[in-house]
Amino acid sequence: MKSLNRRSFLKRSALTGAAVAWSARSWSQVASANEDVRVGVIGFGGRGKDHLGGLSKLPGVRITALCDVDEAVMRAEAEKRPGAETHKDLRRLLDSKNVDVVTVATPNHWHSLAAIWAIQAGKDVYLEKPVSHNVWEGRQVVEAARKHKKIVQTGTQSRSSEAIREAVAWVQQGHFGKILVARGLCYKPRRSIGKVDGPQPIPPGVDYDLWCGPALKLPLMRQKLHYDWHWDFNTGNGDLGNQGIHQMDIARWFLGESELSPRVMSVGGRLGYIDDGNTPNTQIVWHGYAKAPLIFEVRGLPKGKQYQTDKDWNGNMDRFRGGSVAVLIHCEGGTVLVPNYSSATAIDTEGKEVKKWSGAEDHYGNFLKAVRSRKTSDLNADILEGHLSSALCHTGNISYRLGKHASPEEISESIASDKDLVETYGRMTEHLAANGVFIAKDRLGVGPMLKMNPKTERFTGNSAANNLLTRPYRKPYVVPTRV
Repeated sequence: MKSLNRRSFLKRSALTGAAVAWSARSWSQVASANEDVRVGVIGFGGRGKDHLGGLSKLPGVRITALCDVDEAVMRAEAEKRPGAETHKDLRRLLDSKNVDVVTVATPNHWHSLAAIWAIQAGKDVYLEKPVSHNVWEGRQVVEAARKHKKIVQTGTQSRSSEAIREAVAWVQQGHFGKILVARGLCYKPRRSIGKVDGPQPIPPGVDYDLWCGPALKLPLMRQKLHYDWHWDFNTGNGDLGNQGIHQMDIARWFLGESELSPRVMSVGGRLGYIDDGNTPNTQIVWHGYAKAPLIFEVRGLPKGKQYQTDKDWNGNMDRFRGGSVAVLIHCEGGTVLVPNYSSATAIDTEGKEVKKWSGAEDHYGNFLKAVRSRKTSDLNADILEGHLSSALCHTGNISYRLGKHASPEEISESIASDKDLVETYGRMTEHLAANGVFIAKDRLGVGPMLKMNPKTERFTGNSAANNLLTRPYRKPYVVPTRV
């Protein structure tokens, strides 16, 4: 087939919108290592393209179904894969007996519900990061995976890095002494998304009701529907939950923590421009683990106001001790730098490189290995790991969303008990000043120090914070309480 016209495209697609109830089905489980694994991909305007490319390269894998709510996006991909089913409604794909495995690369607000429905329909799932839009629904995905005995991999590909795994083991063996601070950096350019005067038209060919799904169905109040949903708390989680989830996950991995932090607070704001985003482009999140604090830094502005141009922004972001989008594990005897998903370097207190690691396994290949073995233990990034690291992003954002503007003196007083947080805040204010943002005038938002019971994954003594652990869902797109 050289082309796919609208009529044939719609004929191939199942576009009905009725809700579907599933029970786990044995027919979808791969019977043996000799059978092809049939994959359905949901959403491919962004990360889904990598799903299609990466999975297609693996032996014994067939892409048998495609799903996207944007007709133009769907048509472009369907032309490349004439043998695949096409669906606009993911519920129709999940009802297909021609699919064993589902990959989910939708916007964040759809991640958990899509995964739970897929699990209930008898599918194994590769779920993009963050695995959830909020803490509660992420835990529901874990519960569904365990109850129905499904293989669910999180799209944090750094977990398949032999280099990082070996570096984690080396640090935990005590070669650099005690960990003092685990630090994640997300210094990534984020320009203004613009400012509109009123509701914008939905792009033609997009089923906006399906696109909104579990989120509130609000008028489109930004220039672009796609991608910029990251910067709206109704659908996204800011750069903390977009890029930062990777570095948050690595930092927690080094600490060896398998629960949420007992205390969390955030300082930050959306600064340097006025646009239609409401997530912070400058943020510090402090997680108070007993072993050592996990401090996360988000910077979307460049290293100076003079670089805030389309030409200069990308190549002129800040760096801290050799990293920009990176993890730094500060220890008594030195620092381990993880600058990407496939390498790490140990540097002693005198700045000398003492050890270096490199190499990574194919993350999709690891997932397919577990699909065939039926062993959750074969996964490098089981859904529980994805839930915990995603939830650390969410709890940081909860503190931010409950915050209030404060003077520099008030901020200094609120963080004075942790010297590493004080140092991090000082560097952040210098970075903002270089971009023409002065916190005495353009005040930062300071969130409360929230206390959490890691066993129950609920805050203590703060009902407003607990309300933000979940969200009001929109029928029929409701994350189930009983999975």
